[in-house]
This record gives sequence, C-alpha cells and structure tokens, in this order.
Amino acid sequence: MFGRMLGKVASFLSSGSSSSGSRCMLDLKGASRYYSASTYVCGDSMKDEYHEMDSSGLTFHAGDYKLESGVVLPNVEVRYNTYGKLNEAKDNVLVVCHALTGNSALDKWWGNMLGSGRAFDTDKYLIIAANALGSCYGTTGPRSINPSTNKMYMNDFPAVTIRDSVSLHMKLVKEGIGVSKVYGVVGGSLGGMQALEWALIGGAEFVPRLVAIGCGATHTAWQIAISEAQRQSIYFDEKWRDGNVDPEDPPLKGLNVARQMAMTLYRTSRGYEVKFGRTRDQEGNFEVKNYLEYQGRKFMERFDPVTYVHLTRLMDTHDVGRDRGGLDAALAGYAGRALVMGMDTDVLYPLYMQKELAARLPNSTFEVISSNEGHDGFLLEQEIVGNHLKRFLKE
Repeated sequence: MFGRMLGKVASFLSSGSSSSGSRCMLDLKGASRYYSASTYVCGDSMKDEYHEMDSSGLTFHAGDYKLESGVVLPNVEVRYNTYGKLNEAKDNVLVVCHALTGNSALDKWWGNMLGSGRAFDTDKYLIIAANALGSCYGTTGPRSINPSTNKMYMNDFPAVTIRDSVSLHMKLVKEGIGVSKVYGVVGGSLGGMQALEWALIGGAEFVPRLVAIGCGATHTAWQIAISEAQRQSIYFDEKWRDGNVDPEDPPLKGLNVARQMAMTLYRTSRGYEVKFGRTRDQEGNFEVKNYLEYQGRKFMERFDPVTYVHLTRLMDTHDVGRDRGGLDAALAGYAGRALVMGMDTDVLYPLYMQKELAARLPNSTFEVISSNEGHDGFLLEQEIVGNHLKRFLKE
C-alpha cells in the first residue's frame, strides 16, 4: 500500500534509532522476530491488541462526497468487510466501528468475539466493519490520489469529522448493502465515538441498539492534549518539512515516538510493573524500554505519519452536543437502547466519562470491565466484553 515507503521503513529499522544498539528486527509482513543482543522477545510480555493489518476487503464507490465543511471530496471509496449473511427481512445488519489505528478486518482485532454462537454471531447477523474516512487502510485518505493533481493528497487532504466518516458509512449501508435500518452499532474508543454518532444521526428508528466502549460524549482537553503531544512528536521530525511531507520519505521517527507515547497511556502502571518491573536485558537496558521501542518500530511498518495526524485531529472533533443543543439535549433525544462499558483502569478515557455518558442516555445499561490492561482492555478483554455484548444484543 505504501509503495517505496516500505524501503524507508526497512532502512530505518536496520539502522536503529537507539544509542544502545538494541533493536527489534521486523520483516515487512508485520512479523516481529527478535531484539539483537537482548533477552527481550517481541510479543513475549504484553499482549498485542492488533494482529497483522492490511487494507484488504470490499470497496464501496461513494462518488463525490460533501463534507461538513462544505468541501466536496471526489471519487470517494470506502473499504469494508462483511461477515455472515443478510436475512430476507434485511434487518440483521450489525455495524462494528474500529478504533484509531484499526481497519475493517474485524477478525484481526475482535476475532475472538466473531463467529457462530459468539457475540458477533455470523449465524444471526450480517456484520459490517468499514474503514474510517481519512485512514490508510483502503478508504479515501491522505495517501489516496488527488484526481486534480494525480499525486497523493498528503496534507492537502481536507479536515474531516467523525460525523463525516459516519455519514459516509451510512451511505454504504443504505446504498451499498440496501437496508433501511440496522440491528445495532458497536464500537470501542474512536469506534465508540462513531457508534454514538450513528445513533444520533440515524435515530432509534435506524439504530435501535448502541454499544459504546471506552469513550465519552466529547473529546476533552485531556484527550486533545495527549493527541497534540503525539502530533508534536511527528512535527518535530525533520522529515515533516512544515507539512510538505515526501510520501516516499515520511517522518517515521516522529511516528515511532508518538506510538511509544500512546502505548504508555493505553496501558496501566500496574500492568507495566507486573510485566516488566525493573528487569534489564544483557546490555543493561530496561526491558520496558525495549518493549516500547518494539511497539514504535512495529507501528512504523503498518501506519502512515500524515494519516496519524489527520485521524487524531478527527478524534478531536468528537462532541455529540455540537449543534444539537448541548450534551444533555443530544443524548436525551436518543430513544434506542444503549450499553456503555468502561475499563476501571483506563487513564486515557477515565471511567467517570462512561458513567456520565450512561447517565445522559435515557435507556442505558452501564458495565465496568475490571482489567489491568487499561484502555486497551476493550480489545484485550474479549471474553468479558463479548459476554456483555451477547446479553445486550439478545435482549
């Protein structure tokens, strides 16, 4: 997908970014192998939230698409995947929305909940997962070709909102799949924000069931600050070039640091202590340092820095009360059933946010996921999440 950029990744990985000389060697298929001169084994400690990621799937051609800003994006495409079959009544579509760096391959990140008899029951539902607008996994985004220049958009890609992405996915469901309502919408983190917009844009008649996990009703100053700090790490990479990024030589070092910052906040103090403590490798480096370097390098291989900047900005647009009379009025107006879940150790989207969200939804159930995994518990605690989902979707 990224063409010769992979060569730059390979060059960066082989050269290393650490003064210690300890580096995680990766092939270009996403399979981590080892840290040289280190006792650390990639994937041996903390569980990874994503498996191998790519842009495979079906494509919906949406044509020209008008954004909230008034800008018209030409020839927009949406990459999506489906699981299960559409019933005769066309009322069994279950939409699942991915998180910030996810894709439409639901089986790669929530696979333990997908299949016959599971929460995402392929015998009962047609499950649809679509890649967000502005991502780099098949849907039109910064690395797509701008037809007016025949070059990648990169930072010329317009600002998009969560509502832009959700409305585009609704177009896919209505026109591409041909249904007049869905059974429900489920998502965690950014996916939960999308699920909320599905419910409020579509209303209870179109979206009678809503599941939002690990998010709040808005992106607060805390989350915006964290996103901005990660963006700044990309801006300070000399290859950002004041936004004039070379698609073949992007600011990978900045992306690496941004991912390391994110992986710290996605987890917990207790989780890091249990997994790593103060253990060092043979060179005297803390193993937790090796782990973060591994995560940063692995991420460089599968994601794009410009896309990361644009998608984190998209997350910052999250405010369900905008132009709807405020949070209370917006959420009180949703007449469907809602399930809100939060992780008790989440420092990125603290549990109080889910409590407040559930309190504002008139017909909601609130569940707490007890986990040492922090925010990433919504991806890693699939048995717990799946059991709550099964009960809610059956009711």
